[in-house]
Amino acid sequence: MVAALLAAESVAHEVAATPISLVVVATAAFIIPLVARRINLPAVVLEILFGLVVGPAIFGWVEPTELFEFLAEFGLLLLMFLSGFEIDFDRLEKQGTRQIVMGLTMVAVIFTLAWFGIGLFLPTDDGGQRLFITLLLTAAAIGLVIPVLRDTGRITTRVGQVSILIAVLAEVLSLVGIVLFLAIRENGLSFDLLKLPALFLVIGSVLFAIKRAAWWFPDRFERLFDPHDPQELGIRASLALMFVFVGLSIALGIEAILGAFVAGTIFAFVFRYRGGLEEQLSGMAFGFFIPIFFITVGIEFPLGDLSDAAVLGDAIRLILVAIGIKMLAGLFLMLRGFSLRQATSIGVLLAGQLSVIIALADIGLNAGLLSVGQRAGAILLVAVTAVLTPVAFRVLSPPLRAAPVSVE
Repeated sequence: MVAALLAAESVAHEVAATPISLVVVATAAFIIPLVARRINLPAVVLEILFGLVVGPAIFGWVEPTELFEFLAEFGLLLLMFLSGFEIDFDRLEKQGTRQIVMGLTMVAVIFTLAWFGIGLFLPTDDGGQRLFITLLLTAAAIGLVIPVLRDTGRITTRVGQVSILIAVLAEVLSLVGIVLFLAIRENGLSFDLLKLPALFLVIGSVLFAIKRAAWWFPDRFERLFDPHDPQELGIRASLALMFVFVGLSIALGIEAILGAFVAGTIFAFVFRYRGGLEEQLSGMAFGFFIPIFFITVGIEFPLGDLSDAAVLGDAIRLILVAIGIKMLAGLFLMLRGFSLRQATSIGVLLAGQLSVIIALADIGLNAGLLSVGQRAGAILLVAVTAVLTPVAFRVLSPPLRAAPVSVE
C-alpha cells in the first residue's frame, strides 16, 4: 500500500513537473495523423521524426520521463496485442495447401538469405544474436502491404494475393520464432520451458469453452462484440486477457510484450468474428497510446551515437541487408511464373517495414541481442522503407489488365 502511494506520488510529481512536455506530446499525437494523411506518409514515420526533433537530440523541449515510459510501455503492449489480434486466420485457411506451401517456402528463402546476409555483413560470434537478427529481418509488415495494394487496386490480383500470403506468414512466423527463441534462451531446454505452452494451451481451451458457450447462449455473449455496449465489456475482456498473459509471461521470465502478442493471437484464432471490437481497440490504441510509444522512440533515438563510425556502420549494413534479402527473395517467384517486374515489385513490397520491427528491436536491445547501432538501423529502416516502398511498388508494378487474376 505504501509502495503504491509512493509510486502515485512520484507520477503526480512528474506530471506537475512536465506540463509543457505533456501538452506538446498530446497535441502532436492528435495533429500528426492529419498531417501524415495530407502528405501521404505513414503516421509512424512523422511520430518518430517529431520525437527526434523535440527530444534531447535536437531541441530538447521534451525529456524522457517515467510517465512517458509508462505510457509508451502500455502503447507497446497494445501494439503487440493488436498485431496478434489482427491476424486473419480465415484468409490463411482459404488459401489452400499448395499456396500455403509456396508461402512457407518463400519465408524459408527469406530466412536463409537473412542468415547468410548477416554472416557476411553483420558478423557476430554469438549464434543467438545472429538468429535473433535473422528472425527480425524475416518479418514483414502486413499493415503496409494491404494499404499499398488497396490503393493501387491490386489487392485481388495474383501479385496482391501472393504478397499478402507471404507477408502474413513472415510476420506471424518471425514473431512466434522470437517468442520461442527468447523462451529457450532465458529458460534453457528444461522442464520449465514446458510451462509456457502448457499455460497457453489451458487458456486457449478456456477461450474455446467460452466460444462454445457463446454459441449456445448468444444473447449473453453478444455484448462482447457490441460496439454500442455502454459498459464496453469487449474492451474490458480483451485488456483483461492481455494483462493475464503479460502477467504470466513476467512470472515465467518471458518478455511481457511477447505475452501480449500471444494473447491477441489466441483471441483472433478462437473468435473469428469480432464485430466492432477490433475497431474499438484500434481506436483506443492508435488514437493515443501507440503514437506516444513512437514519439518516445524518437525522443530516445540515439542520434548522437550515429556520429560513431562503428554505430553508423552497423545501422547502414542492417538497412542494406534487410532490403537486399527481400529483393533477392522476390526473384525466386519467377520460378512460379511471375515476370521479372512482378517478382521485383513483390520483393519491394515485402521489404517495407512498420511498427512491429521497432518493438522487436527494443526487445533485442534490452536482451543484449542488438547493438545500439543495429537498433538505430531498425528504426531508420522503418522510416526509409515506409516512405519509399509504396512509391517503388507503384513504379515497378505492371499495368493492370481488365480483369485481375486471383490466386487459384
